[in-house]
Amino acid sequence: MPKRRIVDLRENNRPLLDVVSYGRRGPAHRPLSKADVAHISRTVRRAPEVLVKVSGGARSLRGVAQHLDYIGREGRGEVRTDDGDRLQGMGFEKALLKDWDLDLEAHRRYSERAIIAGRKPPKLVHNLVFSMPKGTPPDKVLRAVQVFGREKFALKHRYAMALHVDQGNPHVHMVVKAVSEQGVRLYIRKPMLREWRGDFAQYLRDQGVEANATERAVRGETRITKRDGIHRAMLRGESTHMRARANAIGRELAAGRLTPESGKRVLLETRKAVLVGWRGLAEILERDGNPQLASTVRRFADTMPPPRTEKECIAHQIEAKITARGRAEDRVPTT
Repeated sequence: MPKRRIVDLRENNRPLLDVVSYGRRGPAHRPLSKADVAHISRTVRRAPEVLVKVSGGARSLRGVAQHLDYIGREGRGEVRTDDGDRLQGMGFEKALLKDWDLDLEAHRRYSERAIIAGRKPPKLVHNLVFSMPKGTPPDKVLRAVQVFGREKFALKHRYAMALHVDQGNPHVHMVVKAVSEQGVRLYIRKPMLREWRGDFAQYLRDQGVEANATERAVRGETRITKRDGIHRAMLRGESTHMRARANAIGRELAAGRLTPESGKRVLLETRKAVLVGWRGLAEILERDGNPQLASTVRRFADTMPPPRTEKECIAHQIEAKITARGRAEDRVPTT
């Protein structure tokens, strides 16, 4: 089974905050720009981090309609389109499918699929999610996503969006037609998602909202991202996948030994490279006459929590619950 990689520090595309390169020995680095310093400052101050992810995509008209119905809260919510229309009520998705010519796209694609048997049909739409932590003004999150849509997709890819606030953190669901009006298919790769995160954060800052976009490993976080269905089930407390995983880990703890995961070595190597990079940045900041930020950077690096695999995180939570339960029982007065 291939090892899970938390972050690839060897990728050719430049990450959002390339701290690792500053820890490598070699020729002099390019000077830090004002934007670099601002990004470093936001990161070490732990400014709210944006989230932009692909939550899936539909390959059939029925799948597109079901997702539009979901983000429209089955007619109770409001969906905004790239034309500025505000759609609400049951059945709005049928008109949208027709307006986007998705029925024609599906017919053409299925004809091609008959020729190339066995291949999955390409997506009709991409489903995106733009999210910010609880407490961020929802109207500003929506406005930032509207700017994003205009900048990235206007006059090319049709799109629609809906703001949701019922889960605490304001987030916007966006449905983007996979094939543009010019017939060009949209392929979403990791470098593109990185760029989108940085742009979304900037659009939020333009709205007066402090927002940052940095890879988790650079921030000292090692949380593993779950598939959208598992994540939603976890939020509801109904994830059978996570329940089974926790039960298995609980049995290992009861037996007195937690079997290590193969990804631990990668986590440790990544953390080592990240720490070296942050310390290299601190030296550059001090050399450039910014000792206060250099000191904050060193403190940020020194106080990163230890890297943990998903199994170790779950085990830590189980042990914390057992300890809390034991303390509660100790406080119960005896008669």
